[in-house]
Amino acid sequence: MKLPQIINSLLETDAYKFSMGQAIYHQFSDYKTTWTFKCRNKDVHFTSEMVDEIIEQLKAYCSLRFTEDELQYLDSITWIKGSYVDFLRLWQPRFEDFVISKDAECGLSIETLGTWLNTSMYEIPVLAIINEVYFRMAYDYQDLMKQFERKLDEKIQWLASGKYHIASFSEFGLRRRLSGEAQELAVRKLAEKDLEQSAFVGTSNVYLAKKYNLIPVGTQAHEWIMCVGQGNHKHNPAYSNWYSMQAWVDEYGVLNGTALTDAITTDCFLKDFQLTFATLFSGVRHDSGDPIEWGDKMLAHYRKLGIDATQKTLLFSDSLNFEKADKIYNYFKGKCKIAFGIGTYISNDTDEEPLNIVMKTTKCNGMDVAKISDTPGKGMCKNPEYIEYLQRCIDWRMSHE
Repeated sequence: MKLPQIINSLLETDAYKFSMGQAIYHQFSDYKTTWTFKCRNKDVHFTSEMVDEIIEQLKAYCSLRFTEDELQYLDSITWIKGSYVDFLRLWQPRFEDFVISKDAECGLSIETLGTWLNTSMYEIPVLAIINEVYFRMAYDYQDLMKQFERKLDEKIQWLASGKYHIASFSEFGLRRRLSGEAQELAVRKLAEKDLEQSAFVGTSNVYLAKKYNLIPVGTQAHEWIMCVGQGNHKHNPAYSNWYSMQAWVDEYGVLNGTALTDAITTDCFLKDFQLTFATLFSGVRHDSGDPIEWGDKMLAHYRKLGIDATQKTLLFSDSLNFEKADKIYNYFKGKCKIAFGIGTYISNDTDEEPLNIVMKTTKCNGMDVAKISDTPGKGMCKNPEYIEYLQRCIDWRMSHE
């Protein structure tokens, strides 16, 4: 490696990887998945030297094991069970699960293939490594850090002065951070500062949550709904949300319950988010589409079910900055509990455009899987015919139920 090791702990991943990982371990340990990397920036190219460095960094990541101190920390989290901690004591990433080449338009092709238990855990470290290698090798990194800290200090002052009020928020930027150094700087400064009417409560980065005594925030991602709902080929994929919520409740009961609504459109989600699930889940997360329209729709749904929405949380996490969060907070204030997960705006804001990179599940148990979110173009599937099939299933259900 030419750069310092980027991932130094297996805790350095998003909290929802452990939430989903435990449920995968207990219920879907035989599922196999394929994940595919994509760079959405049209003008970004990864040089041969960058790809070589990414490979070496991934090999270093695959040499890590959980320490007993880290396992004790995970065991202290209310919803994590001892059986899963014992599994993690034995678990190690496998570099053999990676297929990496330079044969792509952007210069970098990565796929991971293997058990869902393994491949799910690779997504976040892979993206963090790619980001940091790119920004350290394509730019003057020290100059970027100066820009980053200047903008960070300005944003923190906006909250401390009361310019923006965003209530409870967490940092969600691990996958697209400028670097480990930058993310830790942001988390530390936010944790230390009195932000007046805003409250920094946690981070998705479990390693930093442990280090700074913050809440490790995160429950489930689109992969959960896609694989549980579409990985069993006997399932009608238009009912993906029902299958995935039932499996979640089987694992956690009333704990750890924030449902993601937009894997196959929020309207289809609401068909399954009826009284039992809407009561058991403490809230819902927004990740695509207009946040105000979405929030109004969720509040109307709670009212229709006779549920007091002021006891439920709407968590917003789609491309937020403090200005957007302030507007959302002021609109929904008093109507429900409000929380925000803010990513790139906190962890990678410089004078340069951040990378828009993703690592998505493209197959489960040998068959295509896809999401159809509330924002066109956010999905990723190699087979257009499968997307058409999934859309037809959704359309039929929406018009016939």
